[in-house]
Amino acid sequence: MSFDARNYPILYVDDEEDNLNVFRFNFRSVFTVFTASSGEEGLEVLRNRPIAVVISDQRMPRMTGLEFLREARRVRPQALGIILTAYRDVDVLVEAIRLGHIYRFVTKPWNAEELRAVIHQVQELCHLREENERLEARLRAYAGYLDEQEHQGFDFGNIVGDSPGLERVLHQIERVAPTASTVLIRGETGTGKELVAHAIHLNSPRCDGPFVKVNCAALSPGVLESELFGHEKGSFTGAVSRRMGRFELADGGSLFLDEVGDIPPEIQVKLLRVLQEREFERVGGEETLKVDVRVISATHRNLEALVSSGAFRQDLYYRLNVFPIELPPLRERPTDIPLLVQHFISRFSPVTGKRVARVDESFMETLMAYHWPGNVRELENLVERAMVLCTDGVLTGEDLQFNPAIPAEGAVVVTPPPVVEPRPLPGLLQDEEKKGILRAIEASGGNMAAAARLLGMNRSTLYYRLRKHDLLHVLPYKWSRGADEEPAQ
Repeated sequence: MSFDARNYPILYVDDEEDNLNVFRFNFRSVFTVFTASSGEEGLEVLRNRPIAVVISDQRMPRMTGLEFLREARRVRPQALGIILTAYRDVDVLVEAIRLGHIYRFVTKPWNAEELRAVIHQVQELCHLREENERLEARLRAYAGYLDEQEHQGFDFGNIVGDSPGLERVLHQIERVAPTASTVLIRGETGTGKELVAHAIHLNSPRCDGPFVKVNCAALSPGVLESELFGHEKGSFTGAVSRRMGRFELADGGSLFLDEVGDIPPEIQVKLLRVLQEREFERVGGEETLKVDVRVISATHRNLEALVSSGAFRQDLYYRLNVFPIELPPLRERPTDIPLLVQHFISRFSPVTGKRVARVDESFMETLMAYHWPGNVRELENLVERAMVLCTDGVLTGEDLQFNPAIPAEGAVVVTPPPVVEPRPLPGLLQDEEKKGILRAIEASGGNMAAAARLLGMNRSTLYYRLRKHDLLHVLPYKWSRGADEEPAQ
């Protein structure tokens, strides 16, 4: 196992100055060497220096080497001891080794090459113990992380659908997963960005490693820095012990940075360094840690606009945006809705205790006509809510309770006038959609591609809605269509 011997300092204790000089002459070019002329002086060095190996002469006044090493273990328990002794002390020292008071003894006069080999062997043992301690700490931390995720009830589930837009995404996952490239997943809230990130990890060479995630928008800057990079004991108020960050936990696996567009500028600098150099320091720490982590990030925000405004670093943007994947909103993949509904019914049957025997046509028509601002997540919640309300095993339009409309960021909220004569929701939604489609076609002068853009959908979706509302037959008489705008058969 390769390591730097100078990172494991040696303390040599001997009451004879000539012996100290000989030791320094032979070993200071190879090891980091400290010396002391008595046991008391040696204990003081141990209190102030990170000593890994303690070497002591056995015959010293006031305190023998064995007595000194027993005290040394109390001051620095992790240090390993070596005694230099004459043959007459061998029986005593063998018993000391058996009791664990010392690790080795070397008879005098010692040979420089032989002693160097012994020291190097002891340093290797120190290095191995450190690595084991780090591994145990990482396993404990990762076990705690997994317990936390289990407590949150997260279900990875499956990516459901067969629409062209989703097929394109699955093809991109298949192409990028086997590589080590950094991936940026973009899409509206609720489109399934985390599912895609996990699918990339599971289909990559890192699939046996950890998949660690952090929501960058849910944490304050100080907490986010500690979550990502970890912290040392006493680095801030409340840091009662050392804590591993998510980068350490994800070493050898994948780290999913959700809502990466919300990372504050001061942390963007540290994140850029990890992506470039694969190294960082814990908060309040001086040790530089190296990691092998694949970063998969996601955002619903316009990163290009954030870069232009100075809120997001351009160099970090290019580091994250190596392989972009754009997730289509649910309104652009309506053919996936029936598949998703069946998927969620199967998932929520044990949760709700309801068995759904049939989905009524009114239920599906209403879902197909809706514009889905919350995407797949909104559909998931809507299906669960409908199953709770369902009483006869048949899901109908009456079981649907939509969320109140949420205005876009920065939009002026206008309170609508009260409805004098309430109507059933499915019929109301369909009438409003018909009116909206006709207005869009009128405004675009009969250009179907332009009308689809006004409505925020693709042309095939617009023709689907026209067929659904029985409006196709009026088009040849009211508007002219080019040959390229004929509806799909």
